[in-house]
Amino acid sequence: MLEIRVSYTGGKKCELTHPEGAKLFTDAPRDIGGDASAFSPTDLVASGLAACILTTMAIYAERHGIDLRGATATVEKHMSQPPEPRRIARLPVVITLPAGVPIDMRERLERAGDACPVKKTLHPDTDAPVTYRYG
Repeated sequence: MLEIRVSYTGGKKCELTHPEGAKLFTDAPRDIGGDASAFSPTDLVASGLAACILTTMAIYAERHGIDLRGATATVEKHMSQPPEPRRIARLPVVITLPAGVPIDMRERLERAGDACPVKKTLHPDTDAPVTYRYG
């Protein structure tokens, strides 16, 4: 169990504190009255998905002697449109891995990425396709 403390600081902003002391700040997006001075909570979900895929792949790769340093991820956050309730509707992710990743390990690494806990936690209605590129 991990407890993260969140304090509302006013102006649609929050301060998040990890038990080890790290801090993050959030702000509402401009379209709902924030000034977008920090990641929004839904931005953190999108970022968490991309980071989780890379981290899960790196854990697997490390166990098999593969160095993934330099790998990158991009994620697009698409919110639902009215009259739908406001929610994350789509999170397409592109993972770019070093060209030196052995061909015989690529499918296994991709399966590891697809098994990341954040991806498995997303609601089934959230479209979250992942594209893997090398080089």
